[in-house]
Amino acid sequence: MGAALAVGTLPRFSLAQDAWPARSLRLVVPFPPGGGTDIVARALGQRLAERLGQAVVIDNKPGASTIIGTDAVAKAPADGYTLLLSGSTSYSVNAALRAKLPYDPLRDLAPIGIVARTPLVLVVAAGAPWRTVDDLVRAARAKPQSIRYATFGSGSGPHLAGELFALACGAKLQDVPYKGSAQATIAVIGREIEMGIDTVAAVAPHVRAGKLRALGIVGATRSSLLPEVKTLAELGLPEATFDAWYGLAAPARSPVAALDRLARETRALIAEPALQATLKTQGMEPVWLDAAAFRSQMEGEISRYRALAHRANIPME
Repeated sequence: MGAALAVGTLPRFSLAQDAWPARSLRLVVPFPPGGGTDIVARALGQRLAERLGQAVVIDNKPGASTIIGTDAVAKAPADGYTLLLSGSTSYSVNAALRAKLPYDPLRDLAPIGIVARTPLVLVVAAGAPWRTVDDLVRAARAKPQSIRYATFGSGSGPHLAGELFALACGAKLQDVPYKGSAQATIAVIGREIEMGIDTVAAVAPHVRAGKLRALGIVGATRSSLLPEVKTLAELGLPEATFDAWYGLAAPARSPVAALDRLARETRALIAEPALQATLKTQGMEPVWLDAAAFRSQMEGEISRYRALAHRANIPME
C-alpha cells in the first residue's frame, strides 16, 4: 500500500515521461512496400524497436501523391505512438504545388529529424552526342524544347528538378511523364527521349553497364554510388540543386519527452556504421538534421517551389 501510495503521489508529467513507450509504435510510410522510402523506414524501424524496447510496425498507406498517409499521421492522436517517414513530397512539395491540402505540414506535423538524402542524377543514353552538361545546355539553348526529359508526372521530383535545371541554364526543356523509374530509364536508354533525372540507385547499374552516361548529380552532395560524378553546383549551376530527402515526423503537439527521445535514438542510429552501410547500398546518403533544421528546410522549399511553379507555369492542383 505504501509503495502504491508513493507512486500515486508522483507528478503526472513524470509518470507520462517515464512510461513512454509503453506499447508498439506505428511508422506510416505513404508509399507502397519496396520503394526507397519503405527501405529507409524498415531499416530504421527495426533498429529503433531494439533501442526503444517496443515493436515498430510499418504501415504502408500509399496514394494521392503521399497525401493519404501523411494526412493519417497529421490527424492521428498526438501521443508519440504514430510516426511518419516520408520524403519532401509530404513535407514541402505538396504544400507548394497544391492549392488545397487536408493538412498543413508546418502546422500539423512535428519534425523530428532528416535521416537520409537520395541524390538524383542527370543521365543521357551512352550513345547520345552530349558528353558533358555544357554540351547538353548548348543543345537545349540552340533549339528550345528539343531536349525531352522523363518525369513521374506534374510536380514530381524529376519534374521540379528538370524545371530548376532549365531555369538555371536559361533553356526550355520538354517534360514527358512516365509511370515510374523502370519505364523512364528504358525510354532514355532507347533514345525515345533525350534525358532522364532519377535516383542514383535506379540508374547507377545502367551507368556501370555502359548503357547510360551520368552528366551531373542534381543534389547538394556527390553520391557514394557514383563518386566520380560532379554535382551541378560544382559544374556551375548551383541554382539547379534539388534535394531529395527522407524525414521522420509525428503529429503536432506530440509529447516533448517522446519527440526528444526519438530524436536522440534516431541520431545515434544514423551514426551506426551498419545502418549507414545499409542505406548506402541503396544509393542513399545517411545524414542527421535536427528538428529546427528540418523545419527550416520545409519552409525554404515550400517558398522555393511555389516560386518555381509560378515561373515555370506548373499548374496548382
